Formats: sequence, structure tokens, C-alpha cells
Amino acid sequence: MHVQIVLFDGFDPLDVVAPFEVLHAGGAASGGAVGVELVSAEGPREVGSGTGGLTLRATGTLDPARAGVVLVPGASGPVEESGTAEPAIPVLLGRTLDTALPALLGAAMGNPEVTVATVCGGSLVLAVAGLIEGRHATTHHMGLDLLDATGTHAVRARVVDDGALVTGAGVTSGLDLALHLLEREVGPQVAHAVQELFAHERRGTVWRAEGPAPVAF
Repeated sequence: MHVQIVLFDGFDPLDVVAPFEVLHAGGAASGGAVGVELVSAEGPREVGSGTGGLTLRATGTLDPARAGVVLVPGASGPVEESGTAEPAIPVLLGRTLDTALPALLGAAMGNPEVTVATVCGGSLVLAVAGLIEGRHATTHHMGLDLLDATGTHAVRARVVDDGALVTGAGVTSGLDLALHLLEREVGPQVAHAVQELFAHERRGTVWRAEGPAPVAF
């Protein structure tokens, strides 16, 4: 399983670093069955996050034709416009529409050999680009109404598995999402070993559109 984690200007560092470490460890624990790299729509470059001027380097260009997983983080910054020079999260997410990223993500979603995953506001990047209408997804709890407004079926869950679309909720859900991907794509023993390594106990139930729908309590 090859994983491309996408960087864009204003990304949230924890949305990126938490899954990167989990998946990198999964590669070590599986004898190389998992590879992970940081990419951007523009190619190799230094990409500034929305947190304290921290930058990470994308070492490649997002390739929607490559089989595996494409993982999209959310953004970090003020929740609302504050009159400062620091852009708010909705502005940062909206700016992705003016880049090559939506077209590349659309191509990835049309590739049957690619699973697209998101952490936090990453699902909103897909949603505002019109790529996940009618799909089940989650995001940070403060963005669930916006997700619904795009025609996406918003689910209040830690991780939502909708087949080739796997989404995580708030920022730290990137740990649980990455562990779920390891379990699903590589196996539970590798996922468990990585979970033990990072002393992290996964939270919640992975939501899937399977089984009987619950009746009202």
C-alpha cells in the first residue's frame, strides 16, 4: 500500500504528521508493505502550514493514477476571520479550489485502485469541490453542518468507512484513521503492533453503512 499525503498551503501539521508516523511504522512492521510520502499538487516544494510558520517539504507531485491511498488533511488557523493577517480555516480550505488540487483529487476518486482518505477538514476540501455528494463522511464537529450542506451525508463518528472514501473527524482522529487503514489494507496484527508502539488506544466504532439501521431510542 502506497500512501500519498497531500500538503497544501495552510494545512494542519497534526493531520499530516500523526498519520505519517503511524503509516511509516506500519511499513516497518509489515516488512515494507506500506510506503508513505508527502506530495503536493504543484510538485516538490516547501509548504507552509497554518500553525506557527511550521513548514514541511513535499517530495513529489500528487499522482492520481498511482494505486494506493491519497490522504488529505485539513487546515489550521482561526475558526473565523479575526481581523488579523492570519487566514481563517474556511478561507484556507476555500483557496484549494483555485489550485490544481480539486482536479487531481477528482481523478484519484475516479481511479478504482485508489482509496481517498481525509482527516478533519480534509473532507470539506472534497465536499466544496463537489466530489463526495451523496457519500457518507465525517469531519471536525464544527464543520458537520457545512458538510451536510454540500449534499454529503455527514456522520458524527470518529472514523467513517465508505469504501473507497475513508474520513476522520477532529484532528487527533488521524491516528485512528491511519490505524484503521493499516488494519483494513495490511491486517489487524500489524495495526495492533503499531497501536502498541505508539501507546494509543483507538476510540469509537468505525462507522459503515452496513447492517440494520438503528431505531429511535
